[in-house]
Amino acid sequence: MTPEQLAVATEYQPYHAEKFGYDNVEFHQGLIEQLDDIESLKDDSVDVIISNCVINLCPDKEAVLKSCHRVLKPGGELYFSDVYSNRRVPQSLRENEVLWGECLSGALYWNDFHNLAKKCGFADPRLVEDSPITVDNQDVQNTIDKSGQANLKFFSATYRLFKLDSLEPFCEDFGQAVIYKGTIPTFESGWALDDHHYMETGKIFPVCGNTFNMLKETRFEEHFDFIGDFNTHYGIFDGCGTSIPYKSATENGASASGGKGGGCC
Repeated sequence: MTPEQLAVATEYQPYHAEKFGYDNVEFHQGLIEQLDDIESLKDDSVDVIISNCVINLCPDKEAVLKSCHRVLKPGGELYFSDVYSNRRVPQSLRENEVLWGECLSGALYWNDFHNLAKKCGFADPRLVEDSPITVDNQDVQNTIDKSGQANLKFFSATYRLFKLDSLEPFCEDFGQAVIYKGTIPTFESGWALDDHHYMETGKIFPVCGNTFNMLKETRFEEHFDFIGDFNTHYGIFDGCGTSIPYKSATENGASASGGKGGGCC
């Protein structure tokens, strides 16, 4: 953001504080890769980080995720939408300024993102929703095709990454379940943790150990009743595989080897 944009935001800050009843907003000018330079962002101090389609524009994505993990409280989460690809974007396209400006060539290959998130401390990235991105600009599509990457596809996807030391790399079955109370505002009938965990109010819902902890050790605890413990292990949940997790990839024919949306428990 430019100083002029921040000046406008600051000018109207009192208006929004009065309108919504909260005066707890701070504006800082800086780079998302350099959150460590903002002194007020202390370790373990933030409940939720929200981002919308900016991480793909950052050359050092690992620095972004590491800093987010550092400032989040235990049980906090990074909830964000961004652009991903079905394969690694070649360097020739990554250096194309037009494609970079279109938020395409900075996209991470989905599996590289999953591995990077785990490396930075987010052990179990959860996909909330996804949709295909169509390239409507023919010049842009021609550039991609001429590079030999006609099958390179892009997706918009929303993830939530929890900062929890208790999470395991895969979905393990301990015979646990949860019951949603219907107490999250505007979600009285049911609530979705991610794209394969929609929990109806009052219904027993079997979960893996990771999902159990994502609900038990976070701000969501008060909205659930919990059944079971970690005393007995029954193996891994069926279907906890490694295919591309985006349902829209298979629905639109973008991947011949796509999975079933990544659902496993």
